[in-house]
Amino acid sequence: MTLITDAVLAGARQTLACAELGLSPRTLQRWRRSPGDGRPGAAHPAPANKLSPAQRQAVLAAANRADCASLTPHQIVPKLVDEGQYLASESTFYRVLKAAGLGHRRGRSKAPVARPLTTHRADGPNQVWCWDITWLPTTVKGHYFYWYMVKDIYSRKLVVNEVHESESSAHACHLLRRGCLREKTAGRPLVLHSDNGSVMKGANLLTTMQELGVAPSYSRPRVSNDNAYAEALFRTAKYCPLWPERPFDTLSEARAWVLRFVCWYNEEHRHSALKYVTPVQRHQGLDRAILDKRAKLYEQARQHYPERWASGVRNWRLDDAVYLNPERPPRDLIKQAA
Repeated sequence: MTLITDAVLAGARQTLACAELGLSPRTLQRWRRSPGDGRPGAAHPAPANKLSPAQRQAVLAAANRADCASLTPHQIVPKLVDEGQYLASESTFYRVLKAAGLGHRRGRSKAPVARPLTTHRADGPNQVWCWDITWLPTTVKGHYFYWYMVKDIYSRKLVVNEVHESESSAHACHLLRRGCLREKTAGRPLVLHSDNGSVMKGANLLTTMQELGVAPSYSRPRVSNDNAYAEALFRTAKYCPLWPERPFDTLSEARAWVLRFVCWYNEEHRHSALKYVTPVQRHQGLDRAILDKRAKLYEQARQHYPERWASGVRNWRLDDAVYLNPERPPRDLIKQAA
């Protein structure tokens, strides 16, 4: 308690001081409220159902048998029961194995390896693209049209779109060629990010990317939000007022709707992440002049009506760079900043 008091007086936070000593803040409160608390030094009798050393050794021997070495406790216990013996429950097997340093994965399966986060930085258009495929409903149950979409993460512009009746790497290759030709990306570095679908990682698409000088990038396995820009786009599409009330009857009808949505999204939709300028304005570099004009107008309004403003004017500045899956600072740095 003296150490914690000295640390707090020196400017440290009580929670961090307790963490350094391995104490809970509630424990410190209890000690201050009841100085004679004897719980830290109290004797704790062994539970009545605690296994004896011989019983623990029997559990370890059973778990390390040749025919049980690759099995989990949930498989070992029923196996032993079928042999006519019950040593302990599954949870007890796990506790005994962990205490003996044998709590690792059993069998030939390897422990999952955390893959590094895929991070890309874009400070201008046509540096980092993301793409994905989503379903469009049809009037035939179980049948869908497939919307192929490529999006620029810097400007949020939909670069190129196509709708087909099936998922195919050939369609994806044609889509990428169209996008690179339209945006004139030849000779410039470009990253194309996607998830781990079979079409995205197909050999045909990888060959096309190499021919076009496009670097592939993929989401981490079983991580749903590594391709967040594409997922956000599809949610905007399916919840905007333009979304049809009925499923699509024909492929041409679906294509016409996607073309209409793309025109609206790129040229009319004021994107909240872009300080409410359109993706085309951001893509063409017109956003700075528009936002500077807004900032000046706000400043004039503040000077004209000072009683309406309790603090500064609204921030109309956009970040110079956009990150795909930015790296998070370590927890230690977050605690220090707090």
